[in-house]
Amino acid sequence: MKVTTDFKGRDFLSLADYRQEELTVFLDTADALKKEQKSGVGTQYLPGRTLGMIFSKSSTRTRISFETGIYQLGGHGLFLSGNDLQMGRGEPIKDTARVLSRYLDGIMIRTFSHEEVESLADYASIPVINGLTDALHPCQVLADLQTIREIKGRLEGIKIAYIGDGNNMAHSLMNGAAKMGMILDLACPKGYWPDSKITEKAMAEAKKNGASIRIVEDPFVAAENADVFYTDVWASMGQEAEAEKRKQVFSGIYQVNDALLRRGRSPIVLHCLPAHRGEEITDEVMEAHKDEIIEEAENRLHAQKAVMSLLIP
Repeated sequence: MKVTTDFKGRDFLSLADYRQEELTVFLDTADALKKEQKSGVGTQYLPGRTLGMIFSKSSTRTRISFETGIYQLGGHGLFLSGNDLQMGRGEPIKDTARVLSRYLDGIMIRTFSHEEVESLADYASIPVINGLTDALHPCQVLADLQTIREIKGRLEGIKIAYIGDGNNMAHSLMNGAAKMGMILDLACPKGYWPDSKITEKAMAEAKKNGASIRIVEDPFVAAENADVFYTDVWASMGQEAEAEKRKQVFSGIYQVNDALLRRGRSPIVLHCLPAHRGEEITDEVMEAHKDEIIEEAENRLHAQKAVMSLLIP
C-alpha cells in the first residue's frame, strides 16, 4: 500500500471536515489495510508511535479496535480513563492538550461533550481523533461506508433508511451520505429529530454532491426502496434516566423488523452495536443479517487503522 502524506497532522473530528475525494482515500486505505491483514502481510506503517486513548465513556468496540489497530500498525495504545487524567479533576483542557502533545503521537478521545473534543484539538499539536461524542460518531460511519461499498459495490445513489433516535449516529450518517452522494431517509419521532444546525449544514452539502437527506416520522415511508436499513438504541449512553420514556415513544413503531424490510430493495441491515434485541431491532432480523453487522463491526478496525495511518506523522 502506498502511504500518502497529504493528511499528516490533521484531526478527524467530523466527516464534514473532509471532501468527498478525501473520504474516498480513507475508504480505499481501509480496504487496502484489510486486504493486507487478511493476506498476513501486516505492514507496520506507524512503528514506535504512541496513541493516547482517552475514555470518559466506557466502550467495547472503540477501545479494542483502536488498541488492536495501533498495535497492528507497529505502535502502542495507551488507555487513559477519566480517573487517569488531571483533566477530570479541574486541569484546563488546553494544559492537558499541550502536555500530551509532548508525550504522544496522536490522541483518540471518546467522551460526552463534542466541544471538549474540539477544544482538545485546538490546543494539541498532534492529531486528535473523535472516537465518539454525544454529537458525532465519525469513525463508526466511516466503517459503515466501507461496509456498504463492499457489499453494494458503490455509495453514490445508495439509499439508507435510518430508523430511530436522531442522535450522534444520525448526525454522522447525514454527514457521510451528504459527502458521498447517497440518499438518506431518517424516520424519527417528533421531539427526537436530529440537531437542526447539523441537519441544515448536511442538507446544504448534500445539494452540492447530488445527495438527498429527508426526515420523516413514518418508518415505512423511509423504508421505501431502501438498499440499507440502519438503526441504533433508543436511549444512548448518558440518557439512562430517559430510557423508560423513550421506550414508550419508540416502542412498536421505530423498529427494524421483517415488515419494514419488505419495503426495501434486497436490503442489508446495519447496526453500530450494542443492539437491544426486541427493541430497535428484532432478534430475527439481527440473526438473519448477522454477517453484515459483524462485518461492519470488524470494519471499525480497518477504517480506524486508515485514519491513524494517514493522520499520525
